[in-house]
Amino acid sequence: MKSAEDAFREYLKGKGLKFTNERALILREVVSGRGHFDPDGLLIRMRGRGLRVSKASIYRTLPLLVDSGLITSVEKTGKHAHYERTFGHGHHDHMLCMSCGRVVEFYSKPLEALQERLCRRKGFEGISHSLEIMGYCSECRKKRR
Repeated sequence: MKSAEDAFREYLKGKGLKFTNERALILREVVSGRGHFDPDGLLIRMRGRGLRVSKASIYRTLPLLVDSGLITSVEKTGKHAHYERTFGHGHHDHMLCMSCGRVVEFYSKPLEALQERLCRRKGFEGISHSLEIMGYCSECRKKRR
């Protein structure tokens, strides 16, 4: 199996782009992290570890990582996207709290089977999907009462 670095190098080469030291640092940090992250949080985490990386490099590299299939953009409430690593992880969907921004990951075998049946019925070849259920988590629902 190909490593994340090999996959990213191959992707960049196909686009005529270089695998720079900053891109390597960003990739390693993203692949080693857990859960969801935003660009600014990634920058703070990396600088906190003494890694020299610019904010611009992070904002330019994240779309490349999305396009390469190594991470995915997870829309959250707020003004910018959050991301999560997909390389080496199984598929799951998300429930997003519109009040506090909490993300609840879930997987439903019956829901996945239903999506496959719907695609077959319509003669559609589904390649990937992203399901995000917007609402309020239990804590925020209690506060809203």
